Amino acid sequence: MNKVQLSVIGLTSGQTQGSYTLILGEKNGRRKLAIIIGSFEAQSIAIEIEKIVPFRPMTHDLFVSLSHLFDIELQEVMIHKLQEGVFYAKLVCVKNAETHDIDARTSDAIALAVRFKCPVYTTDEIMLAAGHEINIEEKTEEENYDLPEEDIEQERILIPGLELDEFSALSHEELNILLDEAIKIEDYQRAALIRDEMNKRG
Repeated sequence: MNKVQLSVIGLTSGQTQGSYTLILGEKNGRRKLAIIIGSFEAQSIAIEIEKIVPFRPMTHDLFVSLSHLFDIELQEVMIHKLQEGVFYAKLVCVKNAETHDIDARTSDAIALAVRFKCPVYTTDEIMLAAGHEINIEEKTEEENYDLPEEDIEQERILIPGLELDEFSALSHEELNILLDEAIKIEDYQRAALIRDEMNKRG
């Protein structure tokens, strides 16, 4: 089995309300996988990539804390099967020099991978079956859909909900205050957009 390493290169809004498209790209190539995931998992992946610290731990953060407490390390994530349009993933964990495979949804597996900073792999067979070079013409949910190309947004980390224009006229200090308030009330959609505006300014 030839393993292909992947990285998260984008999160965009999905075709249906409450869905998001996770875009994974191969590290040493041009092919990409598009996987539709739920809003909670999309938010969890995005706030970790954007380095937003939640006011209280999210579910995936809790899993990481428990793993560290009991000396369990996530070594890698493997997207190992594509069956009837559904992607199957497993967590490859190590404890006391013993390796254990744990079945997981692909979205949860990626949310954990970005926290453990571990590699994500798939097989060359899956990339041949579902990968796309540069332009993505399908979305996949744990299922494949034919979609017009204009429905695929520019690849970027995104949690829809508010527009960046809302923050463009505010000062850096005002943005910091809004960011703190958003995190305190656990409005991570708003926090992510504020952080995007701050990062854009440098």
